[in-house]
Amino acid sequence: MKDAFFEFNSSDLRPDARQALTKTAEFLRSYPQIRIRIEGYCDERGSTEYNLGLGERRAQAAKEFLATLGIPSDRMSTVSYGKERQFCTEHNEICWQQNRRAHIARGQ
Repeated sequence: MKDAFFEFNSSDLRPDARQALTKTAEFLRSYPQIRIRIEGYCDERGSTEYNLGLGERRAQAAKEFLATLGIPSDRMSTVSYGKERQFCTEHNEICWQQNRRAHIARGQ
């Protein structure tokens, strides 16, 4: 399962994000018993409140796209971590890009 990455201040799925989610959908169709949690993340810029909302919109965008590919909504949940759980902690664009993502994790 692959992460979907986003541009700054955006929850629109980029072409590479769509490709990553398409691969995730292929995997999930092969294993219908697996449930997932889609975690929305942001880079460190912006307020906590704003980034929690943006992270939720990113997670929802990924969920909606997976649903269009035939993954049932009841197999997916979403959560936003905003900027609270940084994958990369350096203060530059390369690092920020790694934090702007929807991460697919195994759910319960």
